[in-house]
Amino acid sequence: QVQIVESGGGLVQPGGSLRLSCAASRLTFSDYRWGWYRQAPGKEREFVARITPLSGITTYADSVKGRFTISRDTAKNTVYLQMNSLKPDDTAVYYCNADAIFSQRKYWGQGTQVTVSS
Repeated sequence: QVQIVESGGGLVQPGGSLRLSCAASRLTFSDYRWGWYRQAPGKEREFVARITPLSGITTYADSVKGRFTISRDTAKNTVYLQMNSLKPDDTAVYYCNADAIFSQRKYWGQGTQVTVSS
């Protein structure tokens, strides 16, 4: 079955950086839009960033524009989220999402914890 696995989370001080990875298997990578979402304790899951693999077009939430960068390596079926200038408000579980371009299929990873604290 389809596998989506996030990695790269951890504890970082305010102002620091982390790079999250999302590795996908058993699907056609270019048939999906790839996104990152996050969910903080007691809050709804929210959109962070999205990329369309073939075109490279990206979209960001206003709260992360200029600090986060989403990218992809189509040869490795992997999506990245480079997070710079991290703030305590960025603390959340970060989830990778695959949203099919030509159907209603959606897949989620298991999430990776990011904690920003001094």
